[in-house]
Amino acid sequence: MIMDEATIWWILVGVAVAMELVTGTFYLLLLALGMAAGAIAAHLGATITMQIIAAAMLGGGAVAIWYRVRSKQPRRAHSSANRDVNLDIGGTITVQAWSPDGTTSVKYRGAEWTAQLGPRATPGAGVFTIVAVEGSRLIVEPVK
Repeated sequence: MIMDEATIWWILVGVAVAMELVTGTFYLLLLALGMAAGAIAAHLGATITMQIIAAAMLGGGAVAIWYRVRSKQPRRAHSSANRDVNLDIGGTITVQAWSPDGTTSVKYRGAEWTAQLGPRATPGAGVFTIVAVEGSRLIVEPVK
């Protein structure tokens, strides 16, 4: 059984979309878009060289454009410091004293927590804001 070129392109599109569903890589969808361009070129009667050029131009161009768009967007905070993921971030605690290792034990939400100074914080008694949660440890900085 001999398949025409357009059918082969459409099968490649399906494989790329299926791989994207398994891996979650958006770039595979962009490459599938390029392969669809190759299939359309085959339907229009283009030579195999023109089909490959159409697929490469559209797929590769879409990947390059998407890469540039994504690289200009600000990076999201890590989940330990992202308020959308952890609702404790932004909460406040009161610290009476710090241990020499930069930690203290505090009551927060009815439980005992270990609080640790953030990288820009200096030890001292007072009110602190939670800037990250790493396991069962609250990373805090002084309230500004």
